[in-house]
Amino acid sequence: MRLTPESRRFQLIDVGASLFAAKLYDDVLMEEVATRAGVSRALLYRHFSSKRDLFAAVHERATAQLLTEVEDLGTGSLADQIAVGLDAHVDYFQANRNVVLAANRVLANDPVVQAVTTGGFAALQRRLLDAAGVTNPLAAAAVLAWLEFVRVMCVEWLERQAFDRVELRDLCVRALMGALDLDPADR
Repeated sequence: MRLTPESRRFQLIDVGASLFAAKLYDDVLMEEVATRAGVSRALLYRHFSSKRDLFAAVHERATAQLLTEVEDLGTGSLADQIAVGLDAHVDYFQANRNVVLAANRVLANDPVVQAVTTGGFAALQRRLLDAAGVTNPLAAAAVLAWLEFVRVMCVEWLERQAFDRVELRDLCVRALMGALDLDPADR
């Protein structure tokens, strides 16, 4: 069956996501992506000019899915909502360890991958500021810095497993509440 270009691209991203989740970035070969998708390498390269471009598409879709998952954080306190969001975030990081490590280590300086991460941070920053009910520039900068803190802490947790996910989540909640000068019990 012949797929539309959009459907084929989606299929290739699915195959890429599966391989990048299962293997380290350097171990994923474009030839294997083509073989698993049942297409020629030439067709694969018509959609993605390089492995980095395929990875960026996988990372972009994963970021969009994560943003959708954390869209509804419930109606609890701000600290409870942040904990729900962090649990989803950590679940995603754990399930997609190799993708996360590639985006944050191997391709951390790649401008396309950075743009995906920056876009995700901007969406999360807006949501967090709205949830906290704060609008000042200092709070906006603090939330952005906190998102970077969470990213670094999650990558550290994935790489070393020196602390558990509850400790990770609780530290991140406290860090945001402290950065916004909010008492978790008050929100």
